[in-house]
Amino acid sequence: MSQSDYIVIEAQEDGVHVIGLTRGVDTKFHHSEKLDAGEVMIAQFTEHTSAMKIRGKAKIYTSYGIIESESKK
Repeated sequence: MSQSDYIVIEAQEDGVHVIGLTRGVDTKFHHSEKLDAGEVMIAQFTEHTSAMKIRGKAKIYTSYGIIESESKK
């Protein structure tokens, strides 16, 4: 895992949830954060974190480009 495996999550509305998922045989939730509009979180994939779930309207900045998630329904 290189040091460049960071993502930046910018909440576009209140209540955006960022959930970290574990690496290994069983994938489980291991960490959760709640962001409000305008808040930014910088996250990194690690030996323990293999995936992240983002729920709510946010912009996600990665080395592959910018992804926009949709608002909660």
